[in-house]
Amino acid sequence: MKKYDIVVIGSGPAGHVAALKAVKKGKSVAVVERAELGGVCLNWGCIPTKAMLKSAQVYHYITAADQYGIEFEGTVRPSLDKIVARSRAVAAQMNKGVDFLFKKAGVDVLIGSGRIAAKGVVEVTAADGAVECVEADHIILATGSRPREIPIMPVDGKRIISSKEALTLSELPESMIIVGSGAIGCEFAWVYAALGVKVTVVEYLPNMLPLADEEVSRTLERSFRKMKVTVMTSTGVKAVRVGENGCEVDVEGKKGVETLNAEVVLSAVGVKSNIEGLGLEELGVAIERDKIVVDQYFRTNVEGIYAVGDIIATPALAHVASAEATVCVEAICGHTPAPIDYSTIPSCVYTTPEVAMVGLTEKQAIEQGYQVKVGKYQFMASGKATAAGDRDGFVKLVYDAESEKLLGAHIIGGSVTEMLGEPTLAKQLGITARQIAQTVHSHPTMYEGLLEATEAILD
Repeated sequence: MKKYDIVVIGSGPAGHVAALKAVKKGKSVAVVERAELGGVCLNWGCIPTKAMLKSAQVYHYITAADQYGIEFEGTVRPSLDKIVARSRAVAAQMNKGVDFLFKKAGVDVLIGSGRIAAKGVVEVTAADGAVECVEADHIILATGSRPREIPIMPVDGKRIISSKEALTLSELPESMIIVGSGAIGCEFAWVYAALGVKVTVVEYLPNMLPLADEEVSRTLERSFRKMKVTVMTSTGVKAVRVGENGCEVDVEGKKGVETLNAEVVLSAVGVKSNIEGLGLEELGVAIERDKIVVDQYFRTNVEGIYAVGDIIATPALAHVASAEATVCVEAICGHTPAPIDYSTIPSCVYTTPEVAMVGLTEKQAIEQGYQVKVGKYQFMASGKATAAGDRDGFVKLVYDAESEKLLGAHIIGGSVTEMLGEPTLAKQLGITARQIAQTVHSHPTMYEGLLEATEAILD
């Protein structure tokens, strides 16, 4: 058996970052991947969805071109097959980038399903059944997640689909019901509504985008309603029936029980950890509620085995997975990296308007006992937003009234995901409101709204 210092199972945002960081530290590394290099994020998640969002946004702009003084003749219509083809091409380009980086760095790629056969031994089974075993001093599990299925709504890939099928539909349905209004549900709702599909969003909790600040959620919901998206919150799905022409969905909400009809149902009810078939039970690796148990350096209870990314009980975000991989490799290499501060994890939703958030919401801060000061700035007062024709949204900053340190930032508006760096850094470093207010912000920009919202809380 060939031996490596580190074998990584999975090549997504956690796996490929772990591999490349380890090589830079002088380690010999192999990566085991059973599907596409780059994992779900590059191939079926973050990147291709953003490509589809961009196409939908361009179409949305064209249909509103007269508002910008642009006149044209002729019919404008979306071509879903070309939108999908562009999205897949973008994903393929990123996939090739990971392959190039691995080859350049000298990372060996083993194609197949990985399993820990014994301590320090990884068994790789190829699609044709051929088996290869390699040894490793350290094994990093980075196998990610997949769309979660619920019994009453089994995905068949045609009438009931997951986010993966939503990226490759062959034609636009007339109507779509999306169950779940987290980031995935909201982004696909915006894409298909912008392309002319009649969209209904069903959310079990009281607010869409449940993890966001309540004011942000309400603003996004109003924006969706303007696009004629039906939003049903505090509503549960009771049953789904598939017929030749579509689906009947029984829901129970504020109006009692009612039946909704749509050509397609998109299940966006969360993700399931890919921890099956890894040999964890045989080795006694601790698992709780579908997640592998790790310490602050991502060590499991079994020496030499580590886990990072969606398979542990931390936010299932690509940038979180990459950060965990970095800390894990640093620790393996004998360093003492600072543990990740999970209270300062930025999160973005790429609808229009976009949503960007980090830290505590106002409600969470009050529940944790803080005396808070809240500063807000409406983008309707922004010269940049007005010139862009996109004045919906605001900046909301939550500060500790005593220390004037930032507790949380919640932003909704045009391109605001690009504004999140400053409040994330401010929270990480404990920068005060006065320090932000004393920092000159360029004009005209959207991000000067951070300055305005900060000044609103100062004497």
